[in-house]
Amino acid sequence: MARKPTLSPSRITTYLACPVKYMWTYVDPRGKWFARAKSYYSFGSSLHAVLQKFHDEGETGVQTKEQAVAALEESWVTAGYSSPEEAQEALAEGRELLEAYIESHLASAPEAKTLYVEKQLRKDMGEFVLMGRIDRIDELPDGRIEIVDYKSGRSDTDPNDLLNDIAMNCYHLLLREFMPGKRMLSTIVAVRTGSRTTVEPTPDHLESFRQDIIALGAEILHRDWESLTPVWKDICPECDFIELCKKHPAFVESAGGSLPKEDF
Repeated sequence: MARKPTLSPSRITTYLACPVKYMWTYVDPRGKWFARAKSYYSFGSSLHAVLQKFHDEGETGVQTKEQAVAALEESWVTAGYSSPEEAQEALAEGRELLEAYIESHLASAPEAKTLYVEKQLRKDMGEFVLMGRIDRIDELPDGRIEIVDYKSGRSDTDPNDLLNDIAMNCYHLLLREFMPGKRMLSTIVAVRTGSRTTVEPTPDHLESFRQDIIALGAEILHRDWESLTPVWKDICPECDFIELCKKHPAFVESAGGSLPKEDF
């Protein structure tokens, strides 16, 4: 029996941003020759790895700012940076962010108990399996469960953005099956500033989201990729796959004056 296809928050977000980008990333193997490493991914994954060790109560290696900085330097990912100098500048920024985060966390004496870090969960959604990896899952003193997501690229957080965040809503669907009957909160932490926002989605909100994800998953699975025509979007100039899309006359036409003259 064939395994069901899987969808993740990152796949869903990519599809919503641009179905053609989804095709080149996950469907058409030609896309892999054009995909490039991104410095912001490397920066985020490097910080996440250290934060995982810091919050993992079973991990004894990172408990202080000094240990966190040492762990960051040891596991620093350099892929995607334009030069060694740029990577070193980013590393220096990462050190400062970690030191500030850990100092603030230790000073606040949080009452929550960390249950899981980097917890991967799966949920059968019918035609596909939804899967996701949650940065941190805490239990508050009153028994509520808090889903914590770190954002290394953000400086601030907003309740409305959080309530409609695809990844966080996916995490709720996954965790509700893993820990049924628990009240659950969503929290996003902007690591750059320490800004923190928490919301509690209602059951009606999550049910509506669940139905939307099922419909969206079916659309992705049954999409006719071979006849998909690329269309110019604002994200195109920074996309790895623009050279592939430029081979389609319809894409060049839709771009109008947005492409440099030599690209036509």
